[in-house]
Amino acid sequence: MSKNVLIVYYSHSGNTGKLAKLIKEATGGAICELLPEKAYPGDYSTVVEQAKKEIQAGFRPVLKTEVKDLSSYDTVFVGTPNWWSTIAPPIATFLENYNLTGKSVVPFCTHGGGGSGNIEDTVKTFCPDSRVLSLLSVYGNAAKASEVEAWLKNIGVN
Repeated sequence: MSKNVLIVYYSHSGNTGKLAKLIKEATGGAICELLPEKAYPGDYSTVVEQAKKEIQAGFRPVLKTEVKDLSSYDTVFVGTPNWWSTIAPPIATFLENYNLTGKSVVPFCTHGGGGSGNIEDTVKTFCPDSRVLSLLSVYGNAAKASEVEAWLKNIGVN
């Protein structure tokens, strides 16, 4: 396994963060949590409404996280919660602001029952000059190391 792996993720409730850490353990890659300058509300119904409005408007929140030295990574895992069948706005900001041309991009998501939605296709749209591998979708915080390892083997990353 190449050690030129970066795991970039946004996690609202901690579920995507848990999955990102399992991927880090399995790949030995570096990990980077994306944080918006203005945190999302903790209340579920409030964040759901805000996310819906932001996604419909194409809003891109400013990130307080800066990803340094992206050029040194060949494979970039991109993790997001499933918000309204797509990526969370902080992930859209990352994908628009960083050049992933020529890299393998590996999406992963957590969800509360909506599955993977359109996340893989959305990542392909943001990364037309990247090799986008098959997405892993996990319900809630149910991610298991064995599931992550099987996925990585299936997509040829581990």
